[in-house]
Amino acid sequence: MTEVPEDVVDEAERLTRLARRVGDDEEAAAYRERRDDLLAEHDFEVRVREEDDSDTLVCYPEEWLEDGTVRVERIEDTDRAAERSLSRGGEAEEWETVEEHNRAIVESVRETYGESEAANARAFADFMGNHYSRRMETATRAELREFRAEYYPRNVWPTDEQEAALERSLRAVFEIAGERYPA
Repeated sequence: MTEVPEDVVDEAERLTRLARRVGDDEEAAAYRERRDDLLAEHDFEVRVREEDDSDTLVCYPEEWLEDGTVRVERIEDTDRAAERSLSRGGEAEEWETVEEHNRAIVESVRETYGESEAANARAFADFMGNHYSRRMETATRAELREFRAEYYPRNVWPTDEQEAALERSLRAVFEIAGERYPA
């Protein structure tokens, strides 16, 4: 029985997250196509199971399908499927690893942009690390909106200069991490 390697599932998750946060439909379709092709190399299919409170990426053997529908009688071992939450905690990393990574991004923001931007990046690092246990650059559009609308005004107590630099600060985080800004 073919198994899908863990690094392939990691890449499928990354491509799915990218497709979900880009603003361009064609670019999103390209990410999904790359993901599908990658999994097809291992004879696996993918779908996103959407529920009220969470979305889950599901990778499963294509032999389970008949005419595009999973046939329960074809499933011998459910452990062959791989699932990843797309709603919370997208990286299976320990908090310390996430914090170390985010701290390095904050320091790069400080060196490149200055103190106000670094203070905002630090606040964003705290938000992503403590609420989602994830690296800052994995934030979705919805998580950025939550940070701006809820976390920032209630928890940061920014100076006027810091508040004026918020959008620039968030864009700097993604730029330094080498990821596209999802807004």
